[in-house]
Amino acid sequence: MSVNKLDAQVNNMALKFTLHKTASDSKARLATIDLKHGSVETPMFMPVGTLATVKHLSPEDLYNIKSQVVLSNTYHLWLRPGSDVVKQAGGLNKFMNYKGPMLTDSGGFQVFSLGKIRTIVEEGVHFRNHINGDKLFLTPEISIGVQNDLGADIIMSFDECPPYPATYEYMKNSCDRTLRWAKRGLGAHQRPDEQALFGIVQGGEYTDLRHAHAKALVEMDFPGYSIGGTSVGEPKDVMYRMIEDAIEYLPEDKPRYLMGVGSINGLFEGVIRGVDMFDCVLPTRIARHGAAMTSQGRVNIKRAEFEYDFSPLDSECDCETCKNYTKAYLRHLTRTNEGLGMRLLSIHNLRFLLKLMERIREAIKEDRLLELRDEVYASYGIDETNNKGF
Repeated sequence: MSVNKLDAQVNNMALKFTLHKTASDSKARLATIDLKHGSVETPMFMPVGTLATVKHLSPEDLYNIKSQVVLSNTYHLWLRPGSDVVKQAGGLNKFMNYKGPMLTDSGGFQVFSLGKIRTIVEEGVHFRNHINGDKLFLTPEISIGVQNDLGADIIMSFDECPPYPATYEYMKNSCDRTLRWAKRGLGAHQRPDEQALFGIVQGGEYTDLRHAHAKALVEMDFPGYSIGGTSVGEPKDVMYRMIEDAIEYLPEDKPRYLMGVGSINGLFEGVIRGVDMFDCVLPTRIARHGAAMTSQGRVNIKRAEFEYDFSPLDSECDCETCKNYTKAYLRHLTRTNEGLGMRLLSIHNLRFLLKLMERIREAIKEDRLLELRDEVYASYGIDETNNKGF
């Protein structure tokens, strides 16, 4: 069903989703999500602030680059400083002095990435604290309780993020258990009028499992849905099929969030398939190593060619880094491991992706998203047929 001009609204206590338009040339959607701490426009990219901070950036920096939702990590904040500290501070927003909407993940991905030092049982997951080795136990109830304490506008169900590849039998058992955990999480949620709890669709590369998992979660009537288990080592064509398989049975009148994807082609291909929300550590992680995302492609600012280059990093960018600093200065900062260099490149990379999402939203309005995609791919040298690009 295509929604054009006539807005379709769905209210779920803590979240109001208004779908303004579905593109004529794809499944791309233009929408607004109203949350406790403000309204946001989608499709959107969310900067990752793992420990209640986007590394090297202040909340004021986030406002300046026009960030909307910021993501924080339940697992890490549970360990340090502790969810009780954040709760007593008045929640994440007051603790870190960020006035916009926030999202917390469930902590599941971090637990399952621990591999050999965790054990999955029906009740939850036994694992060891990666900082000091203490034994820990995380359950759906504990995950939701911690997220209730943290107080983010959007919170995630506790799930298993299975490895890729995984056998059909393993994936089916994992999906079944994740559904049981999702139901337990719904029952444990103490703040449904303030925090929108999303279900997470798993199923790996198996179409029937993705379909079944999505259908079962939709029956639980979550305010929104995430697509998990992607960008974990699978080829891009497999990831795109995973997205399509999940979205096929997700409702059009609720937000869809693709977790852990922040590459340029990942954003475009996700939006084209109907995704509304994205997050990834990519832009800030590569910034800390001297890499910049620019309108002319990816740049390694440490290269010798920039030693005497006193031009802006990206003449088409409107961020403070590009307005005020030269490539030569940025090269000097990154080669000497100065924190300012990491901060300035992080500001630029995040603004680059946020501006890209602004352009994507405008292109959806004007029914020229595929044209914009081809233009950006050509600029970046991205070739989907041979996996070239990022």
